Amino acid sequence: MEGIITIDKPTGITSFDVIRKLRKILKERRIGHTGTLDPLATGVLVICVGRATKLAQDIEAYDKTYIADFDLGYRTDTYDTEGKILEKVEKFHVSKEDLEKSLSKFMGDIEQVPPMYSAIKVDGKKLYELAREGKEIERAKRPVRISKLEILDFDGVKGKILCKVSKGTYIRSLIDDLGRDLETFATMSGLRRTEVGHENLEKSFTLEDIEELMTENNLKFIRSVEDYFNFEKVTIDSGKDKTLFLNGQRVRTKKSEGKYRVYCEGNFMGLGEVTKGLLKGYKYY
Repeated sequence: MEGIITIDKPTGITSFDVIRKLRKILKERRIGHTGTLDPLATGVLVICVGRATKLAQDIEAYDKTYIADFDLGYRTDTYDTEGKILEKVEKFHVSKEDLEKSLSKFMGDIEQVPPMYSAIKVDGKKLYELAREGKEIERAKRPVRISKLEILDFDGVKGKILCKVSKGTYIRSLIDDLGRDLETFATMSGLRRTEVGHENLEKSFTLEDIEELMTENNLKFIRSVEDYFNFEKVTIDSGKDKTLFLNGQRVRTKKSEGKYRVYCEGNFMGLGEVTKGLLKGYKYY
């Protein structure tokens, strides 16, 4: 089995728990996800199966959209409600206008310090492992892009925002930074990923959906690589060009530079990339 599955991840389990469950349901070992969701978070988790796992990093690079809930007035060690409260203030006043003004400061290309409770490795050890040992180390700022921030709800204490962000953006850190800018504290209380690239919740399946469909031998939950990537098509000749392409060699083409879905005699051959007038297989071919 191979292809791409869009899961609606439930709360309370890790992204790797989803993979573990799918391995049992699908009876397939080669499964990988394309961007971690914390146990607290729910929503779109794109899964690659079989040879499609080679394309996981490409999908992970897509922009992502979230709906995030937050509380003002306290902060935790994990930047979300699953952590231990470190600081708290009883009196603060934040208006919707204050919130809008603060959010505008985080739009565009910014630098963000990742949280200690994250899977980023430093000297071969994950930050959350160090955090659990009671250690906090200096983390380098990372460039991220935030292309959309919209207030969905706010009552002065609790709020909900829509965020569209680049790969590597931590919404928990964004909310923590937001609290500091508002001269109080802020903690993420909920997170739902609604989009990854062109994938969204409407195209997603729950683990229960997939388990039921498998008992019916219905594979509508898995999309082929050909269908998933909406690259332009390029056709190569059968014979020498086909052999060259399948062996990882370059084939001359008049197509402009970029990634393509490659066809020969009407059949999908895989993905290719054109550089300087030469087409070569790209990860899946």
